[in-house]
Amino acid sequence: MALLKRLARHKLPPVTFTLNGKACSGRAGDTVLTAILAETDRLRLSDFSRTPRAGFCQMGACQDCWVLAGDGERIRACSTALEAGMNLRTIAEPRS
Repeated sequence: MALLKRLARHKLPPVTFTLNGKACSGRAGDTVLTAILAETDRLRLSDFSRTPRAGFCQMGACQDCWVLAGDGERIRACSTALEAGMNLRTIAEPRS
């Protein structure tokens, strides 16, 4: 279940991306964080407590919203614009 519910911008063009191997869709103008939380209930699990995290400051000042881009680069989900075709992976997902 998604953590965020989109209240506006429904008519903006969809932007497709992949999150942890799953095809997802955001909207033009979304940040990576907004797009992810409109699709799922968390951004990642805490590196320390393994509890769900959804970002903290929402402005790029903390370290809570890091995700991995397709090339392995860490990006801040809260301040990175969503681009079509992004292949994203959350950090510290549950171990099998």
